[in-house]
Amino acid sequence: MIDDLKELHWLMDTLQSIDVGLIVLDKNNRIKVWNSFMENHSNQSSDFVRDKELFELFPDINQHWFRQKLESVFLLKNRAFSTWEQRPYLFRFQHYRPFTGTEPHMYQNLTLIPLASATGEVNHACVIIYDVTEVAAQKKQLQTQHHKLKEMTRRDSLTGLYVRHYWDERLANEFERYSRNHIARTLVMFDIDNLKEINETFGYDAGDLAITQVSDTLTKTQRNTDFSGRYGGDKMVILLTDVDEANSVTFAERFRKTIEQQILSFNGNDINITISLGIAESSDDYESPHDWVHIAEQAMQVAKENGRNQVALASGLS
Repeated sequence: MIDDLKELHWLMDTLQSIDVGLIVLDKNNRIKVWNSFMENHSNQSSDFVRDKELFELFPDINQHWFRQKLESVFLLKNRAFSTWEQRPYLFRFQHYRPFTGTEPHMYQNLTLIPLASATGEVNHACVIIYDVTEVAAQKKQLQTQHHKLKEMTRRDSLTGLYVRHYWDERLANEFERYSRNHIARTLVMFDIDNLKEINETFGYDAGDLAITQVSDTLTKTQRNTDFSGRYGGDKMVILLTDVDEANSVTFAERFRKTIEQQILSFNGNDINITISLGIAESSDDYESPHDWVHIAEQAMQVAKENGRNQVALASGLS
């Protein structure tokens, strides 16, 4: 008998000292066991929580989800699991580890275990809570780094705009969406007037600076829902989503005037920059995204042939 009590004492001491949360609940969701991990992180003593209903003490728990988990354990007499990726936590606990200082809460994995009596009845369930905040933080950092690297491959190093192949993918997606919903989208293509003369007079560094200044202005001018790319050389494109031709003219003129009013300073020289723009609204007449781009480019060429520093519409092409 004494040996049995010693073994029970060792068992209870182990359950209290392990670095995981351990809870035992009955079928009425009343707390029967609440170990030291749970005491330390919840600031609720085992004496206080014992025999109290879990959801009354912790109303922030997602009851519908957790009740379903518990019911499956009692009914099927099988274990149930949940990872932080499925649901970040059961209890919104703070964390105290320096590595995870950027995380807003403790991330948790759960294991729910049926506890059978001597007669085989399952009237209690054990919930084990693992602190996996470090694992979650590391994975999230890796995902963030992967996203940044992926984004870098999509961006042109000089302008920060999307590179040609990725912009083409985005345009193809918008072309397909238009074929389904017929909500207007407008493509604007433009290039820098007289860039060749700037390169020849001031050098290619001046030309690159002109391209950078124009692309920076474009990025600041466009909406979050628009996307722009460097199509080649000084030729750039922007797709205005949910915008028809008339409204795109307002955007294009505002952008053109902003560029016209800017002065590019290079090695003590003030250089005036202008752009010529072509506009093509989405249309059922285009059989492919390539057709759409071709028409916008034709409109841009008309703007250049008519004197540069102006906007031309695809609808005005003969």
